[in-house]
Amino acid sequence: MKKWEYATVPLLVHATKQILDNWGEDGWELVQVVPGPNAEQLVAYFKREKPQG
Repeated sequence: MKKWEYATVPLLVHATKQILDNWGEDGWELVQVVPGPNAEQLVAYFKREKPQG
C-alpha cells in the first residue's frame, strides 16, 4: 500500500512558476491551489509518496 506525505506552501503571485518548479523537482505533485490570506498570495497543497522502508 502506498503511503503519502503532504506539504502546504504559500505561493507568491509574482513567483508562482519558480516555486512550483522547485517543489516538482523534489518529487512533489501539486494537488490543489486555494486563495491565501490576501490577494497577493495563494496556498498550494502538494503530495509525494513516502519512501518505503
